[in-house]
Order: sequence, then structure tokens, then C-alpha cells
Amino acid sequence: MAPELVADFDARVDAAFDRIRGNPVADRVFYTASALGEFGLIWVVFALLRALRGGRHNERAALRAIVATGVESFLVNVVMKSFVRRRRPVNEHEHPLPLRQPLSSSFPSGHATAAFCGATLLSDGDDPWRPVYYAAALVVATSRVYVRIHHASDVVGGMAVGRVLGLIGKRLAPLGRS
Repeated sequence: MAPELVADFDARVDAAFDRIRGNPVADRVFYTASALGEFGLIWVVFALLRALRGGRHNERAALRAIVATGVESFLVNVVMKSFVRRRRPVNEHEHPLPLRQPLSSSFPSGHATAAFCGATLLSDGDDPWRPVYYAAALVVATSRVYVRIHHASDVVGGMAVGRVLGLIGKRLAPLGRS
């Protein structure tokens, strides 16, 4: 994709988010989602909740998701980001809530990759929480644009990478029958 098209897409999405930035409810939702996405925390919590539902199938799904979160983090944050040196958005605004400022490359969004990898793995086996996993993944991923830590294209790229890594994880470590 041409760099101008990516920049135009990023600018349009950022402008759309400007319409809701500063809303106290939106600030709380997106800053909290961003914080819960740090280090894949929310995906570990969801995995533990799945394990607590009992049964070997749920326990295996939980273990696989936790291990995959670590593998995904290494692949994205250490390997991929070292090859793609993209600057993060310039933020000239005060953050209304606390926010960790990462120093790594902007592409792809590690929050988005973890979110969609985790949602893909945890929803395996027709888990009834599937809509919750994907809704949480979408909120965590989009929070990174809202808080101006990532460009929208970083998030879209991260969502795609996360989904692919989740599908690879399902193939490499199938759950089998429940």
C-alpha cells in the first residue's frame, strides 16, 4: 500500500477519534482497556477464567492461550518491531489518565496482536464467551489509537498478525475433543 494512502487512513481515523476524545466515559473505557492490554494481562485473566470453568478441554485452552501470549509477545515486540522501525504518533496533548509510554517501534501494535491472538485461541471449541473475547480484543486494540500510542494502520496490522498467530497456534496445538 502506498505510504500516502496509509497516512491518509491514519489521519482520517485519528480525526474520527478526536470527536470522542476528552469524553470522561470514553477516556475511562479506552485508557483502562489500554492498561489491561499491557503485557497481555487481560488475556491471561480470560484464560484463567476459562480454566476455572473446569474440564480438561478448558484447562488445555487456557494453558495454550497463556503460552501463546508469551510467544506472541516475543515474536512481535522483539523480532517484528526490530525490523519495522515506525515512529509512534506525535502526541501534543496531555493524557487525562496514566499511560505507559512504550519506546519500541509503532508497527505492529503489540496490544492488537495479543488481543486477536488471545481471542482466536480462547474462542476455540465454540466457547460461549467467544463474543466477549472478540469484543474485548476490539476495544483493547482500538484503545491504542484513542490514547494516541499507535497509528490506526499499526492496529489493523496488529489485528491481522494476531489473528494469523492465533490460527497458527490452533494448528500447532489443537485442543482435540471436549
